Amino acid sequence: MAWRAVRLVLLAGAAALASGSQGDREPVYRDCVLRCEERNCSGGALKHFRSSQPIYMSLAGWTCRDDCKYECMWLTVGLYLQEGHKVPQFHGKVSLNAWFWSTVFHTRDTDLTEKMDYFCASTVILHSVYLCCVRTVGLQRPAVVSAFRALLLLLLTAHISYLSLVHFDYGYNLMANLAIGLVNVVWWLAWCLWNHRRLPHVRKCELVVVLLQGLSLLELLDFPPLFWVLDAHAIWHISTIPVHVLFFSFLEDDSLYLLKESETKFKLD
Repeated sequence: MAWRAVRLVLLAGAAALASGSQGDREPVYRDCVLRCEERNCSGGALKHFRSSQPIYMSLAGWTCRDDCKYECMWLTVGLYLQEGHKVPQFHGKVSLNAWFWSTVFHTRDTDLTEKMDYFCASTVILHSVYLCCVRTVGLQRPAVVSAFRALLLLLLTAHISYLSLVHFDYGYNLMANLAIGLVNVVWWLAWCLWNHRRLPHVRKCELVVVLLQGLSLLELLDFPPLFWVLDAHAIWHISTIPVHVLFFSFLEDDSLYLLKESETKFKLD
């Protein structure tokens, strides 16, 4: 019976991953990437790309294919908007991966599933900090973002290595996630308050930050399960679903704002 439940969870997770990034699966996007690679990522064109590539992008591992995927992403976004559709999601696997392993862990508690749940949760928090850095600093100083990304990857590697190879310390894991979560909250909230009047859509982000902080109390102030089914942890998982929907709405609005701003700048140039 337990194995059947696990198989259902795995299938559900696979379905979620398959539909998690609509933009990636668009024929227009795929054809664009293919043509771009054929045109720019071989022979003399590739040598020209590498010779003209900024050093910070080279150190960050940015390849010709990555450049094609980035350019084609914005092309696809523009076509979606022209047809009156919403902005599609690209490469959106980090949060889905965390939710998937959390579901597996709560379905079958083993040493492996527990570690995957905890490690993926830490990855999501660090990814949010990285996303905040990209939005607040990266548009003007991409080299700083590259260095910060390397630092976050180093911290994540050290964190996972310690818990896996030295000692799986629950108290340390909790404090580490709380610390990086606090950095995440303060950074996002400070940026939101700074741009509150200039960018009205950041109010969604402010609300997300406040809600997540309030809901995190469910993880700290535990209580017996309601009806012996819904404990604080389960309620926390359920309650974060609409918060992530709201955060995606903010990201969508902010992306449209940045796209409009870049188009205005391009026309002026």
